[in-house]
Amino acid sequence: MEWLIQLPILFFSIIVHECAHGWVALKCGDDTAYMEGRLTLNPLPHIDKYGSFLVPGICLLLHLPPIGWAKPVPVNILNLDNPRKDMAKVAAAGPASNILMALAAVFMLKLLILFTHPGPLTVTIATTLRFTLFINLGLAFFNLIPVYPLDGGNILLGTLKGHSLDVYETRIKPYGVYILLALVLLGYVKWIIYWPIAFFYSLFF
Repeated sequence: MEWLIQLPILFFSIIVHECAHGWVALKCGDDTAYMEGRLTLNPLPHIDKYGSFLVPGICLLLHLPPIGWAKPVPVNILNLDNPRKDMAKVAAAGPASNILMALAAVFMLKLLILFTHPGPLTVTIATTLRFTLFINLGLAFFNLIPVYPLDGGNILLGTLKGHSLDVYETRIKPYGVYILLALVLLGYVKWIIYWPIAFFYSLFF
């Protein structure tokens, strides 16, 4: 019944991810997400009928790790102070929020190990923190894959210049969805996510 712990963590982590996008967009001049009531941890405005219910439900039935998403926070790039660079900041904010939550989970897990004795409650808390760590790292590293429309692709669009930017925009960006689909179907996404998570975990445990 691990999914009873995993799904709430997944939904909360995704909501924080989306709020981080909207908050940075607001700081950079675009209040679209704020005006639409999306800068909130209340899950209702963020619910996506497919990503919040159907896909996690299928994962549950197939005994797969929980995967899902919320409605993307709306960002009007024309309102940003420096559209290209600020959009990269907005994109980076989502994965950054997940990494911060993973670090918070590491800190609390360390405290738990140092200052508590083994017991049912301790085990439950430790399990919850480990799920928080791995789910947030998975979200962060998946979204950092440098393929549009993931956050990593938007970061590249805001940081590349000259010929490199032209090549990415004309030869790679239009096929981003197909590239991502191929990575998923061929199993590469699993390894792209696994190795950074394993390295991150080895730094602390």
